[in-house]
Amino acid sequence: MHDDRSLVEARLRRVLDERIRPAVYPRSVPLDVAVWHAPGEPVPVAEGLAAEPAPIAVGSRWGAPWGTSWFRVTGVVPQEWSGRTVEALLDLGFDENMPGFQCEGLVYRPDGTPVKGLNPRNQWVRIGAPVEGGEEVRLHIEAASNPVILDYHPFLPTRLGDKETAGNESQYTLARMDLAVFDETVWQLVLDLEVLGELMAELPVESARRWDILRAVERALDAVDLQDVNGTAAQARSHLTDVLSAPAAPSAHRISAVGHAHIDSAWLWPLRETVRKVARTTSNMTALLDDEPEFVFAMSQAQQWAWVKEHRPEVWARVKKAVADGRFVPTGGMWVESDTNMPGSEAMARQFVHGKRFFLDEFGIENDEAWLPDTFGFAAGLPQIIRAAGSRYLLTQKISWSRTNKFPHHTFRWEGIDGTRIFTHFPPVDTYNCSMKGGEIAHAARNFKDKGVARHSLAPTGWGDGGGGTTREMVAKAARLRDLEGSATVTWETPAAFFTKAHAEHPEPPVWVGELYLELHRATLTSQAGTKQGNRRSEHLLREAELWAATAAVRTGFPYPYEELDRIWKTVLLHQFHDILPGSSIAWVHREARATYARLAAELTAITEAAQRALAGEGSTPLVFNATPHTLDGIEAGGANTPAPQGRTTLTPRPDGGHLLDNGLLRVEIDARGLVVSVYDIEADRETIAPGRRANLLQLHPDFPNMWDAWDVDEFYRNTVIDLVDAEEVTAGEDGVSVRIVRSFGASRVVQVLSLPAGERRLVIDTEVDWHETEKFLKLAFPLDVHAERYASETQFGHVHRPTHTNTSWEAARFEACNHRFVHLEEPGWGVAVVNDSTYGHDVTRTVRDAPGADGGTTTTLRVSLLRAPRFPDPETDQGVHRFRHALVPGATIGDAVREGWRINLPARTLDGAAAVAPLVGVDRDQVVVTAVKLADDGSGDVIVRFHEAHGARARATLTAGFGVTGATVTDLLERPLTDAPALRVEGGRIAVRLRPFQLMTLRLRWAA
Repeated sequence: MHDDRSLVEARLRRVLDERIRPAVYPRSVPLDVAVWHAPGEPVPVAEGLAAEPAPIAVGSRWGAPWGTSWFRVTGVVPQEWSGRTVEALLDLGFDENMPGFQCEGLVYRPDGTPVKGLNPRNQWVRIGAPVEGGEEVRLHIEAASNPVILDYHPFLPTRLGDKETAGNESQYTLARMDLAVFDETVWQLVLDLEVLGELMAELPVESARRWDILRAVERALDAVDLQDVNGTAAQARSHLTDVLSAPAAPSAHRISAVGHAHIDSAWLWPLRETVRKVARTTSNMTALLDDEPEFVFAMSQAQQWAWVKEHRPEVWARVKKAVADGRFVPTGGMWVESDTNMPGSEAMARQFVHGKRFFLDEFGIENDEAWLPDTFGFAAGLPQIIRAAGSRYLLTQKISWSRTNKFPHHTFRWEGIDGTRIFTHFPPVDTYNCSMKGGEIAHAARNFKDKGVARHSLAPTGWGDGGGGTTREMVAKAARLRDLEGSATVTWETPAAFFTKAHAEHPEPPVWVGELYLELHRATLTSQAGTKQGNRRSEHLLREAELWAATAAVRTGFPYPYEELDRIWKTVLLHQFHDILPGSSIAWVHREARATYARLAAELTAITEAAQRALAGEGSTPLVFNATPHTLDGIEAGGANTPAPQGRTTLTPRPDGGHLLDNGLLRVEIDARGLVVSVYDIEADRETIAPGRRANLLQLHPDFPNMWDAWDVDEFYRNTVIDLVDAEEVTAGEDGVSVRIVRSFGASRVVQVLSLPAGERRLVIDTEVDWHETEKFLKLAFPLDVHAERYASETQFGHVHRPTHTNTSWEAARFEACNHRFVHLEEPGWGVAVVNDSTYGHDVTRTVRDAPGADGGTTTTLRVSLLRAPRFPDPETDQGVHRFRHALVPGATIGDAVREGWRINLPARTLDGAAAVAPLVGVDRDQVVVTAVKLADDGSGDVIVRFHEAHGARARATLTAGFGVTGATVTDLLERPLTDAPALRVEGGRIAVRLRPFQLMTLRLRWAA
């Protein structure tokens, strides 16, 4: 037989595009359209419906950036359409390639009942099936003219990302606004041909199945009268029955499809627009559930559910009914799909506390799975947090984006720093926006790495990022793929059903130990420094507010601010969403975030000060409140007292210029250019800085990644560097015991103050940068005389080790990594820590001093990432003044690093009072770190204490309560008793505990109020 395959396939494409798809709507009449443009921000639905619109014609421009327009469409169904299915086709000016990234709408009936959302892949509204003819049609559309930020030429700087700079130019052209007859037979033929054509393209050319499909498709096309598609569609479909009913092979890969709409809680749109995106998507999905009995839809992010409940009660009623029916499924158990690298220990725990509690309170549903398809890598402390929240599984897709190394598993056990293992699945479909295309389904089956031991994978199905969700076309394709020869099988299932099957099928999958590092988007650890500082500060202010409010409540009857703390926690958690905290959202999002953090700081400071005043009483004794988990300056953790006297620091000039700082523990030499040339550990008789090198060195790199500007830093940035060594001023500070350095470069200016606190082994570096660069990357370098093959970075409830070398491509790819409060480098017997109050990104490199005359030692250089200046999506990223605090801690053990990291983030507060304040709770081992002291969320008055082993070693410790404890219970993160936990004995307010390395524990302490 002659090979006419290409001829038939080309014929299929043209006939579908030019004849069959247009025939889905064979007859139409225009609707009358009028519009009212809301001034300013979106208005309530009732106001939009009541507004008096003005006529507008199809083809007219509409929609200022970020505006809201209320369209009213009216018409009458022609009598001759009686008995037919009729739909309204409402095209606001969509580009079908941009669902979720441009204008959108929510359709209402005149009484305010929501009907469904409109987006580029969902432009229809059912009027009747069948109609009688003569029906009056009246619909209202709340249309959002969200501008296109990520366009066909992506990453171009734009002012459209903030309403304050976006201007008023109309963004869209009103397109089709019609009533049309919907021919379901033709629509079904389109889907038959799409599924078969897409499957055929994935089969080997030599396979018999491919040729069977080709000949069936050819017969169907022969049966179509191109001048009467509607009259011949049924006959054409009959030629496809056999190839569509051929069953899949018993060994076929099995895909659990989960209806899905990954909605970024903010990204290329502000938070207020996400509220409406969620309403549109949930309206669409509840409508689709009514039409498709096998369809199942899952939605994560309790915050988004809460938005629907608060802002769209009419949509919420439909959602609640669908949840009760078991087909609209809460998933994930987190407040938002957060970043997991940068949130602190307590914040990461509270993501699950508030997320799971919302679903429990509203629906009585508890999730077993964490659902994070789009998060930019996963910190090694996460598995035990998932388990401590009562969950067992994790789903993500993003690791498939890694640029250098292909992850070796799709189903595996992920082991965290404490040894906890979580059953984890990476969907081999490699997208969280699966649309049921044949190429996607075939890729999932081919790509699945666990063949031979497992056959199940999951496919999150629906338009996402900007929302939209699953379409009726996707559901129809899935129906054809349920059991189709040559394809993986597809079944709609809940996430819980998938994980149950996958775990039963493959109960002992391979193990991956340590962080799940994404080899992409590394710059999100630095972009938008103001947002990151707001997050870090809020986390520590929340710790203070809870600690002192709980202490005051138990000691003095102070009214514990349950509602305020709950609201503030949820706000902080929202801003940890994986496009807010990472700095990859538009300018509007970060402008609002900075204002929000400032407001929260004022509220939390007021709570703390009121509680401390209640504890201190009236008096004139200066009291220093220590909110850290360690005794500092003689003041117990969680207590207040008069600090013990410290030594003194001296500042003297160096003979060849510069200054010498000395406090008896460290001797620091600063040269005439303001660079640190020596940090000498007097007790250890050891130099910290590598020979011939300079610390506190600011370095400036060009920063123009190949794509994803705010997200990425590409390794070639290191090829070019400018050392900022010239100083305008190097003078003694105003206090007489510090050094002030001023530098200028480009359009920017840096002022640094170096100080050596009396009695402390740390050089404090305060850096103020007035930043006005673009596409630059600013680093702060510390070349250390330390021989270390690995180093430690703090993560949630512990620390993670990373190599300093690049033996493998996996190690080389980690050229920018995350830390929380500290990075620690150590060789046996002596180490160095660098602690910070608000930065996350860093890099560590090593060289050997092997030049002639050199000492042959190893220089390990730690560089802190301070600022970037990408132009997309925020063209003014980080422009302005920033303040950072770091400290170099020579001779530091890992315990010193932990302690100093807390100290720099929780500066002491001083208040005059009557007498010292004893801690509410104390622990007798420094390695056991208390991360939270609070009252129980249920209002019972019980005291909750959360702590963990922080040094990476086993620990025995005694927790002592400074109040009358009547009982103690080990709980999960949601403060529920753990049935398998050992019983605890309380003796004189003391409780003995044992912890494995990095183990997290939560205790609930009852007391006689």
